[in-house]
Amino acid sequence: MSGPHRPRDPSGLERYYVLTGGRSGPGGAAAGLDVATLVITCDSRTAPLTGMQHEHEEIVRRCRDPLSVAELGAHLGLPFNILAVLVTDLLEAGRVEARDPIPVSSPSGHGPDLALLEEVLSGLERL
Repeated sequence: MSGPHRPRDPSGLERYYVLTGGRSGPGGAAAGLDVATLVITCDSRTAPLTGMQHEHEEIVRRCRDPLSVAELGAHLGLPFNILAVLVTDLLEAGRVEARDPIPVSSPSGHGPDLALLEEVLSGLERL
């Protein structure tokens, strides 16, 4: 409650504290999360549960198609560490999955696979 004796929290830190239950960072299942990690709702559990925290509902709803943690944070207006805590909750509940992004380089690690790029270009030219 804001009043004459208590200043408002302009940074939203109180809101973040409430959203995460006081946790400041992910642990366990989400220790490997980064901004490029893809989050997708598990097929069997696409509907949010009744009583689920609003932000958890939004994550489940938005991640029916894979979204990176960075995109999800932009949609929800949440910083990475807060979002990571919320995604961890959903990972541990089996509501979402986290996947590594598709690598840009070839297995040899020397840049993009030129043969694949040439095939894609050839297919586009045939259209």
